[in-house]
Amino acid sequence: MAQKPSIPKGTRDFSPLEMARRNYIFDTVKRIFKLYGFEQIETPAMENLSTLTGKYGEEGDKLLFKILNSGDYLSKANEGDLLARNSNKTTFQISEKGLRYDLTVPFARYVVQYQSDINFPFRRFQIQPVWRADRPQKGRYREFYQCDVDIIGSDSLLNEYELIQIVDKIFSQLRISVSIKINNRKVLSGIAETIGEAEKIIDITIAIDKLEKIGLEKVNEELAEKGLSSEAIRKLQPILKLSGSNEAKLNLIEQVIGRSETGKKGVEELKTIFTYLKSGNVQTPVELDLTLARGLNYYTGAIFEVKANDVQIGSITGGGRYDDLTGIFGLPDISGVGVSFGADRIYDVMEQLELFPIDQTISTRVLFVNFGLVEEQYCLPLLENIRKAGISAEIYPSAEKIKKQMNYANRKGVKYVILVGESEIAADEVTLKNMVSGEQIRISTDQLVEVLC
Repeated sequence: MAQKPSIPKGTRDFSPLEMARRNYIFDTVKRIFKLYGFEQIETPAMENLSTLTGKYGEEGDKLLFKILNSGDYLSKANEGDLLARNSNKTTFQISEKGLRYDLTVPFARYVVQYQSDINFPFRRFQIQPVWRADRPQKGRYREFYQCDVDIIGSDSLLNEYELIQIVDKIFSQLRISVSIKINNRKVLSGIAETIGEAEKIIDITIAIDKLEKIGLEKVNEELAEKGLSSEAIRKLQPILKLSGSNEAKLNLIEQVIGRSETGKKGVEELKTIFTYLKSGNVQTPVELDLTLARGLNYYTGAIFEVKANDVQIGSITGGGRYDDLTGIFGLPDISGVGVSFGADRIYDVMEQLELFPIDQTISTRVLFVNFGLVEEQYCLPLLENIRKAGISAEIYPSAEKIKKQMNYANRKGVKYVILVGESEIAADEVTLKNMVSGEQIRISTDQLVEVLC
């Protein structure tokens, strides 16, 4: 018996209906990216592992999909490492490439590789799939699309404000109610300095980034496991429990971080962004959340996260400032900032809230019923004229029973069916049936495009 076909866990097939809805999201995102002057690029699905590893932290590196070398991939493997089952060493001996984990690191590689051809500041967007060897669950996939928008080659905080505007406009057009949370990695560094644990900034950010998911008690336990003293954890509690207005939070944190120059700079950057937001051009609430850490190592300044208000799901957009990501590829001191829209989670939110426009899911607007060869010859030029007018149309490919053809039209959600028989041909007319209302009229072929438009 043939094995039943399947796909890997954490991946999905997409039907025509699902693709129409996904393209609605992509088209909306792309249109707004272009409105703000961003240009599109693409990078390969696979990158050299040397490009990817060490950029996402220890936890991120574990989620990289590795690709076995072509041919005899064991030929370069050390026999001792194989016998010792040393997977860390063996991996890099048998695998030189991996699937991209995100679009930001490949973008940094792209910028360095093509720096002489790029006009800085470079405003780029990218809409492509990424892969993570994560445990599949609702809202979390192993293969998913990201829609990234970045500005690189400028350290102006006006860029952060424009990205917040883009987030606001995209979700407004998609009709998703969201909240934007913002923090600054410099503030987190200042806090780490103040509590006497500056060298553990990565451990601290990874732990507190899980606060909403696992709760305060578990975060404190993880911090203790990472070696933070009980005194340092005690000093951190007011930060983890901070509440009030954005202004009140900034004033309190300014007092808490004391003499940390890094922390003070982070506070000033946040104040500048909130000053821009006072212009009133952003309708979505923007909240300062000092527990927001975003666990990726390359963020150095402002960090963002966006969550849907009406659906229980993880963040649907996130990003931040990275001051020297290109430095690891040999081009130091090039600052950038960007956000990434999780297309798959946005899709899940819109599907659950029934936000997709009905007309976006219909691929064919007009169907010619096929009565035979003579009628085909009459209909084909009319079909071509309709398509030239930009109206999606098709003719049923064979002269089947009319009930079968009408059922086909109904299943596809076709709005208009055109019927042509001997009397229509003799009068140079067609019969046009509205499949929604059931209304049926006879019109001349000269009127057809005008009526359908």
